[in-house]
Amino acid sequence: MSAIVEQATEAAAPEPAGRPRRRVRRSVSLGIGLTLVGLVVIVAVVSFAWLPYAQSDTSGTRLEQPSGAHWLGTDRFGRDLLTQLMIGARIALAVGLGSVVIGALVGITLGLLAAFATKWVDDTLSAVLDILIAFPTLLLAMLIVAAQGASLGTAIVAIGLAMSAVVARLTRVLAKRVLAQQYVTAARTSGTSWWGIIARHILPNIWPTLSVSLALQFGVAVLAEASLSYLGLGAPPPNASWGRMLQEAQGTVSTAPVGAIAPGVALVVLVIGVNLVADGLRDVADPTRRRSR
Repeated sequence: MSAIVEQATEAAAPEPAGRPRRRVRRSVSLGIGLTLVGLVVIVAVVSFAWLPYAQSDTSGTRLEQPSGAHWLGTDRFGRDLLTQLMIGARIALAVGLGSVVIGALVGITLGLLAAFATKWVDDTLSAVLDILIAFPTLLLAMLIVAAQGASLGTAIVAIGLAMSAVVARLTRVLAKRVLAQQYVTAARTSGTSWWGIIARHILPNIWPTLSVSLALQFGVAVLAEASLSYLGLGAPPPNASWGRMLQEAQGTVSTAPVGAIAPGVALVVLVIGVNLVADGLRDVADPTRRRSR
């Protein structure tokens, strides 16, 4: 988790003097990433209007190979795999967005509190954040889900709370950097309230770097939910999570490999797409770090 903080803060690092500034142009990484994520979004949106079969339809032949009736075949219960895959896209996006929103709200609040707090409060919060960051997101989410019970909502809240420590630590570092600037000191001297300083100076300056971190956290959340579902701690049946599809297909990989390949490829496409979007956002946020592509 600390690696994510380092990746996100790279965007704020200064470039060597003398490097010519180039006009911001469209990032290749951002374009490819948006295309990959867009494909998953389209599948999820289409699934609300059309599905090949009902989610609980088990009328298909068990472990049927891909055919005109079942484009990706069926699973060991006779359910259409394409239907399960499309519903899984909904769950993956819902978990990613929900977790990022919760992580951002909690993390930014704690980070700003630490940045403005007195030294002993700041040190205490920093120590707690360091301890939380030392634990993997999945482990913290597993502990919360195990205590509250497995459900999609619990998984979203658990993953969001687990990732909030990374967001809080990054927010604290960035906010302190902004507070040290002379224009912030001038604003405080002129009588600007703390809320005014946060709204006018801190959030606009730290948001570009935070957006990179949150994009990375989206991918972490998707993988965490898939792992929880694989372990039976995610969305319960009949929810067709990609992680649950992998778990159910592991015993029939040799006879029906599509059941494992399809959700695996979907996970790879979404996570790689999100990471490329994060890389593109970093270039857009700091044009001086753009590489010749």
